[in-house]
Amino acid sequence: MEDLQLKSVIEALLFVAGNPLSLEKLTGVLEGPAPEQIEAQLSALRQEYEDRGAGIMLVEVAGGYQLATRPEQASWIRKFKAVKVSAKLSKPALETLAIVAYRQPITRTEIEAVRGVNIGGIMRNLMERRLVKIVGKKDVPGKPMMYGTSQEFLQYFGLKDLSSLPTLKEFQELEAGEDVMEEVPAGEQESGEQDDEAAAGARDPGPEASIEAGENVTK
Repeated sequence: MEDLQLKSVIEALLFVAGNPLSLEKLTGVLEGPAPEQIEAQLSALRQEYEDRGAGIMLVEVAGGYQLATRPEQASWIRKFKAVKVSAKLSKPALETLAIVAYRQPITRTEIEAVRGVNIGGIMRNLMERRLVKIVGKKDVPGKPMMYGTSQEFLQYFGLKDLSSLPTLKEFQELEAGEDVMEEVPAGEQESGEQDDEAAAGARDPGPEASIEAGENVTK
């Protein structure tokens, strides 16, 4: 397959994928081209968007490649979609998310020991938004659930992988640009552990749900 055709095919796959496509996935779908050849065309495609000031860009996020709209076009996109700006993710939720991200896998009790408050409602809220998921059970009496961040967490914050984790301050700055999160009602934050575990169950959401990262709207 010639380079020009390969680049066109890659662009089409990224457009219809919805979620980030890893180099391994692209190599498997394309079959013939070597990974190095595919990477070269990904770089060429990214540069092409940059050179012509395109409204979209190619980003490397959550272990793969994805097409996204440019942050500077966010206001026009919101106007087009008529999205009503809702309350942002609360500061307690952001702090809880940061603890999970940096100390995963971690149990609810361990998170509460750090924060010093009940986090039942907050954890349920984060799981409903697929930013946090159950990753297993700790091998101690009672077998408490252990939590970690999800693929959607990486997409939401525009991170390539967990090594790119921002600080708590950066978490707050990134979240300031979001318009898709809702603050946890005060009543939910006081919810007990039993309610949390019941709501969580064995839920381990897959990456099929598309998450908007930062001010970008991903395709």
